[in-house]
Amino acid sequence: MAINRPATIDEYIRAAPPEGQPHLRRVHAILKSVAPDAEEAIKWGTPFFVEPRFLFAFSAHKAHLSFAPTEAGLQVFRQELAKHKTTKNYLQVPYDVPLPEDLIRKIAEHRVRVVRDRKDDAFW
Repeated sequence: MAINRPATIDEYIRAAPPEGQPHLRRVHAILKSVAPDAEEAIKWGTPFFVEPRFLFAFSAHKAHLSFAPTEAGLQVFRQELAKHKTTKNYLQVPYDVPLPEDLIRKIAEHRVRVVRDRKDDAFW
């Protein structure tokens, strides 16, 4: 039996835990507004934004979403992220707390500027 895997970000969000879908829809909208020309794709089962290199990704989990703007993308904002749960590469936002929309937008805008300003082929 074939497993139906989401082919689009909208399908991915519809397949996510119902309690997380509002946060996921909002993150998707924020990222789309910050990088309207980026390619949106599902890679390795995760929503990605690429322009032409990796900009950022986000993913749904049982009780939280993860926003992945790269380790370097988060490092610039470590002080502002201090009150949030983070790992080396991810900002984790539980579904039962308000989404830090302004911070996500700020990080995403920074990441887009960095990628657009770089002239070499570095991934990060």
